[in-house]
Amino acid sequence: MKDVPAVRVLIVDDHPLFRHGLRAALESSGDIEVVAEAGSAAEVDDAVARHRPTVVIMDLGLPGTSGVEATRRLAAAEDAPPVLVLTMSDDDGSLVSALQAGARGYLVKGAGRDTVLHAVHTVAAGGAVFGPDVARRISRLLTDPRGNAAQLRLPMLTAREREVLTLAARGLNNHRIAAALVLSEKTVRNHIGRIFEKLQVTSRVEAVTMARDAGLGDP
Repeated sequence: MKDVPAVRVLIVDDHPLFRHGLRAALESSGDIEVVAEAGSAAEVDDAVARHRPTVVIMDLGLPGTSGVEATRRLAAAEDAPPVLVLTMSDDDGSLVSALQAGARGYLVKGAGRDTVLHAVHTVAAGGAVFGPDVARRISRLLTDPRGNAAQLRLPMLTAREREVLTLAARGLNNHRIAAALVLSEKTVRNHIGRIFEKLQVTSRVEAVTMARDAGLGDP
């Protein structure tokens, strides 16, 4: 066992205190080494090239480019390390989006130390791992595709973005969406901008068309 190399981990999370706590938990196992930390998706490619981690632990809620996009970039690269998502995002859209991007595991923050250690070792060995609640949700999404069409067809959207797009698809303007969701109009505009970016559209008409094709917007 002494000849077995440690699992080399890169932690990607924008909260330094969380990274510190996670590093301590991982390295307490004795067979996991945190070789680098990154606070944004922009730092990931360089950190991977420099430190050659065995596993990347990825948060989804990163500033700027999302963890989903960072995961997609890694999955598309040759000989890239597998990604284990560890995030606060527990909505179906984030889950499906991360899996479609190529994540090999998905845990929600708050998972116990032993669960995280097991997940790191499993992913490092080429397996896939999900928390119990995540596994149940995956099963539900796969066995009830009609009821979850929007999540499956537009998995890149968060639950809130899906709510905003649903109301836009029903013909509501930003003012009425803000009133319906008890948000400011500025917040709604920000959501609309992110929706455009994620759907790769340039107009509200295009976004609404995609939403209706995915089953959003029905009264």
